[in-house]
Amino acid sequence: MFQSIQPLPPDPILGLSAAYRADTNPKKVDLGVGVYKDAAGNTPVMRAVKKAEEKLLNTQASKAYVGPTGFADYNAAVARMLFGDELLTRLGGRRITVQSPGGCGGLRLSAEFIQKANPGAKVWVSDPTWANHVPLLGSSGLNIELYPYYDYEKHDVRFDEMLGCLQKVSSNEVVLLHGCCHNPSGADLNREQWQAIRDVALKQGFTVFIDLAYQGLGDGLEEDVYGVRLLAESLPELIVVSSCSKNFGLYRERTGAATVICENDTQASAANTLLAASARANYSMPPDHGAAIVEAVMNTPALHDDWEMELKEMRDRINGLRSLLVSRLREAGVDQDFSFIEREKGMFSFLGVSKEQVQSLINDYSIYLVNSSRINVASINDDNIDYLTSSIAAVLK
Repeated sequence: MFQSIQPLPPDPILGLSAAYRADTNPKKVDLGVGVYKDAAGNTPVMRAVKKAEEKLLNTQASKAYVGPTGFADYNAAVARMLFGDELLTRLGGRRITVQSPGGCGGLRLSAEFIQKANPGAKVWVSDPTWANHVPLLGSSGLNIELYPYYDYEKHDVRFDEMLGCLQKVSSNEVVLLHGCCHNPSGADLNREQWQAIRDVALKQGFTVFIDLAYQGLGDGLEEDVYGVRLLAESLPELIVVSSCSKNFGLYRERTGAATVICENDTQASAANTLLAASARANYSMPPDHGAAIVEAVMNTPALHDDWEMELKEMRDRINGLRSLLVSRLREAGVDQDFSFIEREKGMFSFLGVSKEQVQSLINDYSIYLVNSSRINVASINDDNIDYLTSSIAAVLK
């Protein structure tokens, strides 16, 4: 049976990480991997997470299954983080939230839910979008189309073109939006643009599907869900997939959720059974440890306050690094305008160099980034920024 199988090419980012690890250059810099790093280059366990784990160790009385839809108190905590108390109350039984194995698990559950509701539905994703969106959604049987999003020359959202495309999307189709901190570009929608998308969604009747992987790492926990809350209170239907990998630092615990808002309570109840059935068929029950941590942090005031404080420290560090990178490039003699990096949000931005220049950075300077020139800003620190900016300056010349 296995004699005919052939190896697949390595994943671009995972392959890049392997090449970085094998590189013996002491000045090497990894700008590819998509995790938060502190000033020492580590991905730390957050203080509140550590304390929550200690609490769980001392109080958790069972490791029994939590059920296909996950830990109910975690689901409630996630929904409160997404919508706030007042909107959550107004949504009532129209809203259901189920735990998933990371944001990826939530995307897959949502894709299968869409497939059951409308087999072969067309899902519109941004050009560009996160690399895993297409395989996660497309392999469930959905058809993927692209809408214009990022202008590589102006380093901004191609909003007029995007809106023109959405004005042609029909009522049986789905539009996937990034809730904040667009991956890979870092170029986010502003409030007026979210309002325009709400208006066209109401007019056209398509279903909006939001991937919210970075809440709290853009402008703030409340600010980053402006679009989510606007659409949740305005549209009859909405799907939101959220992740705790970044804002709780729970990458390896695979902690996420899928939230569905329906026109009425009856439809929401039916949606819950479909999501539960998909979970049961895929992985049976979600892992509990990460969800139990998030629930403990969210529902323990002292831990919650400490978590918010550390999350703000992470957010401020990322935004500070954006400004620092721009100023140091200027000091290194780079004439090219990189000020767009300061305006963008989250961990990622396109550097805006050619594929040939990317390869020169990798081969000649041991600076690792993907061919699109997407960089993880959080990988920059005081120890590598001078070498990084001088290398970029050399390549650009």
